Amino acid sequence: MRRMAEETGSRRRPERRVSSQIQREVMQLILDRKLRAGAPLPTETELMSGLGVSRNSVREALKALQALDIVDIRHGYGTYVGQASLTPFADGLTFRTLARQDDTSETGALAEILQVREVLEEGLIHRVAAVLTETELDRLEAVVAEMEEAGRADRPFPELDREFHELLYAPLGNALVPQLLGAFWTVFSRVAGVRGWTDDPAPEVTVRRHRDIVTALRARDVEAAQRAMADHFRGIEARAAQESRGVS
Repeated sequence: MRRMAEETGSRRRPERRVSSQIQREVMQLILDRKLRAGAPLPTETELMSGLGVSRNSVREALKALQALDIVDIRHGYGTYVGQASLTPFADGLTFRTLARQDDTSETGALAEILQVREVLEEGLIHRVAAVLTETELDRLEAVVAEMEEAGRADRPFPELDREFHELLYAPLGNALVPQLLGAFWTVFSRVAGVRGWTDDPAPEVTVRRHRDIVTALRARDVEAAQRAMADHFRGIEARAAQESRGVS
C-alpha cells in the first residue's frame, strides 16, 4: 500500500495500477488516518496527487467502494467514509438465491442460507443462555405474546419474529450478530416477496416454537433451547420447500 504523497511537487508516477489496487490504497488511507464513518475523505484532486493517478481512475475506484458502502459519495458536498454495512452482502445473496431458484434440491441456495443461519443461532444460543436476565426473558415472552395476539387476529407478524431474534442475542453485545441475522432475514424476505410466497399458514405453530425457546432458556436448559431452535428452523425450511414446489 502506498501512502498519500506528502510532497505536492513530487513527480507523478506512471499510472499502471488497476482499479482494485487503487481501491485498496484508499481503504488503507482510511485505516491509516483512523477515519470513522461520516468523516470526509480527501478531495479528488488530493487523491489524484497523492496516489499519482488520473481523475477517472479515482472516480472509478470511489464508485466501486461506494457499492461496498465503504465510501459515501455526496454529490456537491464531497466523499465521506461509509458505514461499511452488510447491505452489499445481502444484495449479493439475494441475487444468488433468486438466480438459483430453479434448483429444487436440498442444497438449493435458500436452503444453504437457512442452514448457515441455523448453525449461527444454535451456536449463539449456547452463549446467550448464560447471560440472559429474567427481565430480558420477560421481554422475549412479551414479543411472543404479541405474536400470539397478531395470529388470533389473522395479522402476519414477520417483524415481531425478527424483533424476537434481535432481542434474543442483544445481551451478547456483539454488533456483528444483528447485522448478519438482518442480512439473512432481508434475503429471505426479498425472495419470498419476489416469489409471491404466502404467510405462515399456521401462526400458532410459529408462536409455540418461539415460546418453547423462551421456556427452555428460562429453565437454563441449553440443550432444550438448542432443540427448540432447531425445531423452529425445521419449520422454516419445510415452509420454504413447500412454497418452492407450489404446495399450499
